[in-house]
Order: sequence, then C-alpha cells, then structure tokens
Amino acid sequence: MTSVPRRRPMGLEILRDDPHWVAVNKPAGLATIPGRAESTSLIEKLAEQLNLPWTGSADPRLRIVHRLDKETTGVLLLAKDLPTQRHFSHQFQNNLVKKEYLALVHGRPGQSDGLIDAPIAPDLRGSGRMTIHRHGKPARTAWKLEQTFRSHSLIRCFPQTGKTHQIRLHMRLLGCPLAIDPLYTPKPAAQPAGLYLSAIKRHYRPSHKDLERPLIDRLTLHAERLTFLDPQGLEQSILAPLPKDFRAALHQLHRHGR
Repeated sequence: MTSVPRRRPMGLEILRDDPHWVAVNKPAGLATIPGRAESTSLIEKLAEQLNLPWTGSADPRLRIVHRLDKETTGVLLLAKDLPTQRHFSHQFQNNLVKKEYLALVHGRPGQSDGLIDAPIAPDLRGSGRMTIHRHGKPARTAWKLEQTFRSHSLIRCFPQTGKTHQIRLHMRLLGCPLAIDPLYTPKPAAQPAGLYLSAIKRHYRPSHKDLERPLIDRLTLHAERLTFLDPQGLEQSILAPLPKDFRAALHQLHRHGR
C-alpha cells in the first residue's frame, strides 16, 4: 500500500524579510504574543519558520515593536535585534509610522471623510474593553469613505495615534461600528456572529442541504499598509493583501448589497 505524504502546514505570509526586521501578514485568530488562553502565537510560529529565537537577550532574535488584535489581519512588523527594536519603537511611540486600515462597517457616515479626536481610557467595567472618556489618553483617527453599500460601508482609516481598540471605538462614535465586533457590538446569544449572504442578497433562497455559512465571522478590520523609516533611514511601505474572507464579503456586497 502506497502511503500518501502529509502536506506540511502553510507558514505565515512574509511580506518583507530584511536582515534587521521582518514584516508578515498576520492572519485572524492568532495572538501577536503568548497569553494565558493561547496555545500558540504569531511570534512563536514566526520564530520556528525563520529558525530564530524569540526569547533571551542575544541577537539575532525576534522582538515585538507593536501589536494587532487577535482577530485583526494585516501588516505586523517585528525587529530582529535590539537596536532595530528601539529604532522602530521610537517611531511608533511618537506616532511617526503611517498606518492605513480597511474597516467594513455598518451604516453610512454623513460625509466622505473626517477626523475623529476622542480620548480613550480603560473601561472600568473590565472585560478587556476600552471606552471614550474625556480624561483618557489622546486618540485621533483620520478616515475616508472608500465604498458604500445598502447597509454597509468600507472606510479607510488612518490612525494618528496607537491606542488599544482605537479604530473600533472611533468608528462606533462615528455611528458606523464594525460590521462584526463581538466586544463592542455583541449580537444576541441565539444569533451567531457573522456577515451572511442572506442578510445582503434580496430574495435570498436558502439551501435545504447545508446550513448557511458566514462570509466572514470575525472582526472586520484589516491593517492594509504600514509606512516607516528603516534603520538606514529609507522609507519602507509594506502592503498586506486582504484575506480571503474579507474579499468574499466585499465581493458579495458588490454583487448584492447595493
């Protein structure tokens, strides 16, 4: 009997691999760093893929310079040595990195672009939530309307600061919360999270064979582009293509959601 070779699991999509840093397209459902509830993390997977350590003090090793929420996809930048980590951290801490996100949201904003300036603080109710609060830390997000549909919009966000859950809170303040955000726009327990074709397509006819599967069932936020200065002082602009589920949702909105 001939044995069938096992397919090796696909690695992380590396967008740029430099001797001093690496940029990857972070998938949904993977935390940036290890946590109590996590079986693995992006930095651990990438360390194995690049055959580099991610703990200890000796270089080269993978070092975190910023994070993305677990369910957010897109460009994530890591350093491979301490001087590069300090170089990038300085840019992030001083809001010198240009960031572009794509957010699929409910509703339509009343104008085509704008700037949201609303401070953010931890929510005293806990549960990992943040909140808009006048005594919070400064948070600013410029935004531009990319596309509109009947009940949704695609908005390009340019966060000028880097506060936790900033875009999620600022889009909600705009009156256009993310299409899927279990933390800030939870659905009833009996209603599964997700964007379904039946909610988009007029005269939708369900199949009697299978249960309807969501087009996308996680946070509808993608970190599309990151622009920064590398250790040599050269500007680098890294672009991460949209993941399959996000593309599928947009495709069906284009076909049936107008």
